[in-house]
Amino acid sequence: MIPDRFAPVLEELADVGALFRSAGKRLYLVGGTVRDLLGGHAHADLDFDATTDARPEEIKRLLSGWADALWTQGERFGTIGARKGERVYEITTHRAEAYHEDTRKPDVEFSDDIETDLSRRDFTINAMALEVTSDSPTLVDPFGGAADLLTHTLRTPLDPEISFSDDPLRMMRAARFIARLGMVPVPELVDAVKNMKERLSIVSAERVRDELDKLIVVDSPTSGLWFLVETGLADQFLPELPAMRLENDPIHRHKDVLTHTLAVIENVRPDAHPDFDFRVTRLAALFHDVGKPATRGFQEGKGTTFHMHDVKGAKMTRKRLMALRYSNDDTEAVTELVRLHLRFHTYEMGWTDSAVRRYVNDAGPLLAELNVLTRCDCTTRNERKAARLARRMDELEERITDLAAREELKAIRPEMDGVAVMAHLGIPEGPAVGRAMKHLLEIRLDEGLIGDDEIRRRLDAWWEASRAGLGH
Repeated sequence: MIPDRFAPVLEELADVGALFRSAGKRLYLVGGTVRDLLGGHAHADLDFDATTDARPEEIKRLLSGWADALWTQGERFGTIGARKGERVYEITTHRAEAYHEDTRKPDVEFSDDIETDLSRRDFTINAMALEVTSDSPTLVDPFGGAADLLTHTLRTPLDPEISFSDDPLRMMRAARFIARLGMVPVPELVDAVKNMKERLSIVSAERVRDELDKLIVVDSPTSGLWFLVETGLADQFLPELPAMRLENDPIHRHKDVLTHTLAVIENVRPDAHPDFDFRVTRLAALFHDVGKPATRGFQEGKGTTFHMHDVKGAKMTRKRLMALRYSNDDTEAVTELVRLHLRFHTYEMGWTDSAVRRYVNDAGPLLAELNVLTRCDCTTRNERKAARLARRMDELEERITDLAAREELKAIRPEMDGVAVMAHLGIPEGPAVGRAMKHLLEIRLDEGLIGDDEIRRRLDAWWEASRAGLGH
């Protein structure tokens, strides 16, 4: 019996199903839509992925008079894309494919059999299909995916060694389903990942990156991240993660760094701030303490220790994000958040106007993300300490709001621009102008806006000192 929640989807598929049925072909809805509808996890952005015994040329012919647009970039893999109104469809010929030992791309072989196609899918919960060309919608579930969904059992349709050999990225994908749906992997799946983890090396960095992104934004990614660590899979693409395990936090001294890191990731919630990048902040939480194991034993004063963690962690983060082919924007944002994430703790004497300006100036466009990360970085069980840190963060945000009402904080600049400096001092463009602008920015950060006459007087005094060999 097909649940009632399938009705809207079946209604949308009725026309395209009729096209294939009239041509004597079968059409099946497959993938996450079937899984999520069956498990009651459906969301607004359902994918309409389908598979058929029709070959790509036949799919194009059937859809050409019905769809508003067609695209064929995936035709050599058997996939034809179509758009009807606002709905996008991807329809793929039944496949039987396998990866070779040393290649990242599959050999594609078409099949006439739905069970063969489903057997090549990653997990039994995704190896179900709903036929929409039969007399009534029919669930095809040859590997017991519905029962596994009900019992939260994660296993592969074929032996896991076969499945992971076909596409090694499935080992990472297991972590996402463990985290997102609360699945429990069967022992043979876990053993296969431990034994085959090195095969992930044939998967492109871009695909690994995309899978990591999908995991990091699930509601609670901790169980999936633990799976990556405990199977050794993280060593293959994110060795910084297991390196934090059982490494004592040299600052908080209350738990190992990995456990703390996972807690911070969980603390970052989608509604933490009305205007912040959730994915980027979660990634920053993942990397924020990677520098701690690398600076183990360095205890030369708290401020210096913070700086060492920040600098080392930022370098390590940048290197890893570049290896995973993250965009320049993502790399810069996450690296900067890691570099700045302890900046809050260097202002323990209270939030003066100067301290607020410097904090906001350092954060730049990442102010919202930095504030969220800073709040979420407090995972102590000491209620008094947690309350004290929360009050300090509240005070900071109140001071930012208050100061922003009196002066521009979003883009703090020196009170004079470079052209004005050159005109006032009668000097050409060059290093001296840069040094002057740096001096004026320090005045702006320390004292705010001091007025045109006073800033020019200060510039003259600095210039005289500089020419006398006393300036900076």
